[in-house]
Amino acid sequence: MTTSSRISPPTVRRIAHRTTGHRQGPITRLMSPGDIGELVKPFVFLDYFEFPSAVTSGLPVHPHSGIATHTTLLQGSVDYADSTGKSGTLSPRSIEWMQAGGGVWHGGGPSGSESLRGFQLWIALPPALELASAFSDYVDDGSVPREGDTRLLLGTYREMESPIPYREPVTYLSVELRDGDRWTYYPSHGHDVAWLAVATGGLRVDGQSLHREMAVFEEGSAPIELVAQGDVEFVIASATKHPFPLVTGHYSVHTSQDALARGEAGYATVAKTMKLKPGRPIDA
Repeated sequence: MTTSSRISPPTVRRIAHRTTGHRQGPITRLMSPGDIGELVKPFVFLDYFEFPSAVTSGLPVHPHSGIATHTTLLQGSVDYADSTGKSGTLSPRSIEWMQAGGGVWHGGGPSGSESLRGFQLWIALPPALELASAFSDYVDDGSVPREGDTRLLLGTYREMESPIPYREPVTYLSVELRDGDRWTYYPSHGHDVAWLAVATGGLRVDGQSLHREMAVFEEGSAPIELVAQGDVEFVIASATKHPFPLVTGHYSVHTSQDALARGEAGYATVAKTMKLKPGRPIDA
């Protein structure tokens, strides 16, 4: 059984909002900058994807600016390429980190015949990073820090630190529990926003049962207490709230209209010289 060794204070975090999202085929949109993203920024966008093995076409090459995209695979493999010059294959339970900054293009597609499942998260970048040079990092499962059934996807947690060089105050975890396990999440000091999303199985949280959905917690510093209902797989995250507005474009989130214009101009400039072809799928 997975448990926490710390003693809970008398209060625990309450659920402020929950959603099953909007499903379009194999993708469930759980959060966007115009809705829940305002509640838990810097986390501004979350998709849960579940592609059957029959899927063969890739995702078209597309741009971003002002954000970082974090893709974690729970099952399956993906071929990837980006305009920084990196390409390869993500294996099961590995991570793609794309810090778009002032403009980047990337795409991908299933590799092999296994079903594909995972989460893609967007994180709004602060002014110091939102127009910086694009940077990508690909972390295989063996390099992901873990403690029992808890894997650190980004940031820091207890004594663990992600190999992804992103130093903003954030924690993002992937957790697997067995039926009946109790688990308590203690956010780091200053992390006043928190959420979780259930991929498989169920959780009992704040007297409510969660299945294939996202829960946003009230702002504060109290811990989050969970009980597994069946075997469960979920992600949970916390951070210091992003103090800047969310100014959005088609593929971008910035802190101001000026930064948005510069970011979109940046990825348009990248498109003129990169070897990837915009709009063309990267096939398996």
